[in-house]
Amino acid sequence: MNYKDYYKILGVDRKASQDDIKKAYRKLARKYHPDMNQGDKVAEEKFKEIGEAYEVLSDPEKREKYDQFGASWQQYSRSGGRPEDFDWSQWTSGAPGGGTQTRSMSQEEFERMFGGGGLGDFSDFFEMLFGGLGQRSGGFGTRERPAGRPVRGRDSQQTVRITLEDAFRGSNVSLQWEDGRRIAAKIPPGVKTGSRVRLSGQGEGAASGGQAGDLYLNIEVAPHAVYSRDGDDLKINLPVDLYTAVLGGSVNVPTLERSVELTIPPGTQNGKVFRLRGLGMPQLRKPEERGNLFVTVQVQLPSDLTPQERELFEKLRQLRP
Repeated sequence: MNYKDYYKILGVDRKASQDDIKKAYRKLARKYHPDMNQGDKVAEEKFKEIGEAYEVLSDPEKREKYDQFGASWQQYSRSGGRPEDFDWSQWTSGAPGGGTQTRSMSQEEFERMFGGGGLGDFSDFFEMLFGGLGQRSGGFGTRERPAGRPVRGRDSQQTVRITLEDAFRGSNVSLQWEDGRRIAAKIPPGVKTGSRVRLSGQGEGAASGGQAGDLYLNIEVAPHAVYSRDGDDLKINLPVDLYTAVLGGSVNVPTLERSVELTIPPGTQNGKVFRLRGLGMPQLRKPEERGNLFVTVQVQLPSDLTPQERELFEKLRQLRP
């Protein structure tokens, strides 16, 4: 069993403050969190390792014992001693009945920081130093493992594809698994591609009576035939006939909830953009607030002119300097 340098694992100095230790842990935990590294076993082990390091260094009592132990271990090793012969008893804390006791970060504390993932089992090094030593006979190799702690189930993910109308109004979806299990979920208004909806306790089941993981719905909004989306704003291309563009008039603009009337000033050029405030998508966090609808005018030229229409256009051309 190798000595673990918890300071090196978190990348902090041995005199680092508690704030420095917490900042270093948060940064590394985000980087190696299982949700960010799906299927990466190396990242998973690294995540457990930094969690173990933080468990020790964030607790003043554990950190003091660890600092004392580290110096003794290194001195013992330099003198030629074997790890299995090292006297661990002075660093383990007694509990009623001759066992050992530890204080570990609770699942609730961890989830308040990072929302799932779990630390998993601590290393043999940690258990030898802070608990789980059990009864030893004949040296380091023979010991009893502590009873299994409740371990939180893994989080899972599911992609859900919805329409732009569903994203505008909000919707209810029903998911069914191969085992027949069904889950109903509410999609809030304003979601966009890349939004995530968290369903607490609907992920993978847990071992040893632990809490089930969470299910994250990854939202994908399907492209729309009429509108394009830019954040909370919507865009639409609106055909306008030549006469209305030249002489002015009004046209109906369809929105996701109703039609509105748009006034076209005389002489409106092709490609002119009008902004209709508050007729875009609802904001995800504040659905009562809306983005804008941008209307781009596409002037439609007449085709298949009659002889009379052509004659009139010829006269118009002659009137223009």
